[in-house]
Amino acid sequence: MRRIFLLLLLSTISALAQESPQPSKESALHAEFRNEGDRFHESCVNFSIGSCAYMLFTDHPLHIAAGSIAPQNGFAAGLAMVLHHDAPQWFFKWNFDGVGSTNGSWRAGVYMSIVPVPRSKPPVVVHGGGSTAPHKSKLSMFERPLFTIYAQGITLNKLGFFGIGPNTTNAGRSFFGMQETIVGGNGVVPLPATGRLGASLFGEINGRFVDIRGASGEPSPSIEQLYSPVAAPGLATQPGFIQFGEGLRVTPSLGDYLKLNYSGKFQQYVATGSSGFTFRRFTVDLNHEIPFYKTSVTNAKAGNGPDECGSGGKDLDCPKFDSISRNRYGALNLRFLLTESIASSGNTVPFYFQPTLGGSDINGSAGLPSFQDYRFRAPNVMLLHAGLEHTLFSTPVGIILGADAGKAVLARGDIGLDRLRHSYSAGLTLRAGGFPMIYVMFAYGGHEGNHIIANMNTSLLGGSARPSLF
Repeated sequence: MRRIFLLLLLSTISALAQESPQPSKESALHAEFRNEGDRFHESCVNFSIGSCAYMLFTDHPLHIAAGSIAPQNGFAAGLAMVLHHDAPQWFFKWNFDGVGSTNGSWRAGVYMSIVPVPRSKPPVVVHGGGSTAPHKSKLSMFERPLFTIYAQGITLNKLGFFGIGPNTTNAGRSFFGMQETIVGGNGVVPLPATGRLGASLFGEINGRFVDIRGASGEPSPSIEQLYSPVAAPGLATQPGFIQFGEGLRVTPSLGDYLKLNYSGKFQQYVATGSSGFTFRRFTVDLNHEIPFYKTSVTNAKAGNGPDECGSGGKDLDCPKFDSISRNRYGALNLRFLLTESIASSGNTVPFYFQPTLGGSDINGSAGLPSFQDYRFRAPNVMLLHAGLEHTLFSTPVGIILGADAGKAVLARGDIGLDRLRHSYSAGLTLRAGGFPMIYVMFAYGGHEGNHIIANMNTSLLGGSARPSLF
């Protein structure tokens, strides 16, 4: 994986460095680094603590990459590079990054975004004044298709496993390590005919290659000391998977005070050989944001990779450090998440591909945060979340309050509103310019003690998420 990463990096830099046909003319890549050097001199040599730190962590083409690699695996830091290339009908952007964490875990990835460029713009016709009312314009603005190709490898040295199903106990805690390589791509195609409904189709295909190992030297036993391959399917062998996915996303335009983001996705995990691990998964994710003001949280911009925070498209410049801190933000957030797995008779879902609730999951998404990380694991999961976030005065710091209810069950028929686990949380957030979102929460409830969660998002504000690890 690391060899593939280095080869792709070197070949891309070589191609971009030769972009200019005239030897005497400065190459685009050289100009990018020269401009970044000028910004470094202005911010760091002349010295301004805030602007220098912001430049080092968000500038392009090269900046420091940092974030929480996965719960229990520490804080990771490294380098990231963002490159781009114009073609007659396409616009290409590459993100390269590699980070290592405090417990020896690491992640390296290459992410390429491909955006088609319209051949020509529709003509603008200007009509003279008259007594009749002007005709209603038939022109509409909509997003262009977006295609992403990626290769990512990750090694995590400490992951918790308590067993499978809703009735596991803290006494059953064990630890394991995992390495996963994901090679694939996805595409998002907007449906202009849906108008203000804002619908788009989603498709993906991934190759997933996992290696599970024990974890020694931890406060609880290694996974193979407590569990057999029957109790933890996939513990003994981990076949390669070809994973397909299709889905629909709807983001209706309903004004400044109600923002909806609904998605439904159907995935197929096809295991190689006759391992009996082939299964299907259906996921519904309904997000509601009700802003108190007209300002809203910076979301991922179409065409941005995980190491970018520009406004999207060809604009690679991140917003100023204080651009968000001066905007008052407050919103109520509501979410409903349902994940159901379907396996044929004789097949089962590998434990390392099963979603979890408790603390944060392997992707860093919080759910039932008062419980330990990865506390409840099962093929079928339901989560209800209500949250409130509001900035403190005119600063990038905000307060966050949350309430969660959810369950993880073995059978799809057990999904329902009975016997839900509950969790409550309060904490602080930091959103400034293009910096990754940072939050610290104190969570309680659930009759298993309290939990403090500190997380720094692995993507810059405005950058897309990396491929899911399950």
